[in-house]
Amino acid sequence: MKKNTLSFKEKFGYASGDFASCLYFGIFMNFMSYFYTDVFGISAAALATMIFITRTWDWINDPIMGVIADRTDTKMGKFRPWLLWMIAPYAVVGILTFTTFDLGATGKLVYAYVTYTLLTMIYTAINIPYSALMGVMTAKSSDRTVLASYRFVGAFAGTFFVNGTMLYLVSAFGRGNEKVGFTLTVALYALMAAGFFFLTFISTHERVKPPEGQKPSIVKDLQALRHNGPWITMIFVSVLTILWIAIRGGATIHYFKYVSGNANWGSLFLSISTVVQIVGVLLTRQIVALLGGKKRTFIIVNFVSGILIALFYFIDPKNIPLIMAHQVVSSFIMAPLMPLFWSMIADTADYGAWKLGQRSTGLLFSAGTFSQKIGWSIGPALSMALLGSFGFVANQDQSPETIHGLRLIMSLIPAVFAFLAGAAVFFYKIDATMEKEMETAMAAEEL
Repeated sequence: MKKNTLSFKEKFGYASGDFASCLYFGIFMNFMSYFYTDVFGISAAALATMIFITRTWDWINDPIMGVIADRTDTKMGKFRPWLLWMIAPYAVVGILTFTTFDLGATGKLVYAYVTYTLLTMIYTAINIPYSALMGVMTAKSSDRTVLASYRFVGAFAGTFFVNGTMLYLVSAFGRGNEKVGFTLTVALYALMAAGFFFLTFISTHERVKPPEGQKPSIVKDLQALRHNGPWITMIFVSVLTILWIAIRGGATIHYFKYVSGNANWGSLFLSISTVVQIVGVLLTRQIVALLGGKKRTFIIVNFVSGILIALFYFIDPKNIPLIMAHQVVSSFIMAPLMPLFWSMIADTADYGAWKLGQRSTGLLFSAGTFSQKIGWSIGPALSMALLGSFGFVANQDQSPETIHGLRLIMSLIPAVFAFLAGAAVFFYKIDATMEKEMETAMAAEEL
């Protein structure tokens, strides 16, 4: 087997791409609902419908982008060119999405639908190739786990930056006008994202090629997916995992603003989470070794996370120190989930090439992304729908029913999905022994 050629520079460069992605994704996760309900002026019910519709289209077009990326053939590679081509649209449309115009109720809703849909499509066009790039940078399963860990250090660093600065920058730039504050803050994030995506483009390399003689065929790609059992399992696991994360994330700022009494506690809560997750991500390889493999680790992490999230219900919302301490523990426990997921998706691409003779890296990774987007469409929409059903009305004191509903959304409801995600992993059949077999077979693909 050829010596691994991934340098620190290349791993750092790859991580920079998810830092860039999460400058927007951090907003989507934790501040978008607040922006649209409390700043832009859309009701929680209308927002729930919009999120569900726009994000449903968002995950539908992921496989389309995966197919396109797999068939891209340039001197720069299959996936790297998209990072360069999409930088400018990514920045411009991002700024427009978080700009508020006086358009009236109907006009605002139309504007929100159009701009957010465009932004998610551009996000897909840059993020699918970025994700798939990991599958062709190295053929070693263990090194993919390390690369995925670097990636999610970048991801959590980007999210941390957004969580820690968003509300403060909105206040500083807007000087009391949150509409102006959001536009200027997102403009800053957009410029930063452009720079970090360019860094990823110039510092990474594509090495793993499709099996010799493989010709592009959508029919064969889809047939291979249908017979790729580990990939099918991970799609279900991904949806369930993201659901419990997204349900909580969609209501976090609302919880601290209306239940704990200060929205800024929400920023601290999210920032603590991100810092601790960075530490956990860096230790993913060691955690996997300690717990006995990727599959076993994924199961344990989801079950323990479910227990911890359920216990959140019993914490006094005014007991901020205990809430933050709980977040430290639960964030560290859940940290390995995302790097493990993407490393396991890369392994399913090897499984397809090894068992089925068909490598469709872009399509497989796009399917991984679309499965997460299903979670991110259903999760926040469900969170806002539940919030609306509990009687939420923005910018006023909430009823006891709404307060109780917010506590459920932050605890017992997502805990159920965490348990289901852990149970689903039992059906994933790639174990440590099979990983070694595939790694040996795939080594010949590495240039």
